[in-house]
Amino acid sequence: MSELNNEPGVINWSDLTVPNAELVRDFYSHVVGWKFEFVSMGEYSDYVMLTPETKTPTAGICHALGTNSNLPTQWLLYINVANIDESIASCQKLGGKLLAKTKNYAGMGKYCVIQDPAGAVCALFEPSAK
Repeated sequence: MSELNNEPGVINWSDLTVPNAELVRDFYSHVVGWKFEFVSMGEYSDYVMLTPETKTPTAGICHALGTNSNLPTQWLLYINVANIDESIASCQKLGGKLLAKTKNYAGMGKYCVIQDPAGAVCALFEPSAK
C-alpha cells in the first residue's frame, strides 16, 4: 500500500485475487499501462501495480493461494474502519458475512473480508495507530 489516509470510511487500496496472477498482471500492464513490482509471498510472488509515470503503488494483483484461496475473483476494495471488531459485529448483525478472518497487514494495520447482504464483497481495514 502507498501512504495511508487513516480516516474511517476512506478507500485506501484495492486488489484482485486470481488463479493466474501473471496473466492478469500482464493484461493490466498492457491495457492501462501499469508497471509492477514483485511482492514475495515465500514460494511465489504477488504484485504491486504502479502508475506508469510516477510509479505510485495503486493496486495489487494476487494469486488465489493460501489465505487468499477462498476469495472471489473481483476487485476487492479496502475500506477504513475505526474498530474492526465492532464493524464485523455490525456486519453480522445486519445480515452480512465474515468471509476471511482478521489478519495483520505488515505492521500497517489489520483487515478482514466481508460480504454485505446483497452479496457484494469488500475488505475492512483498521489502520495501526500512529
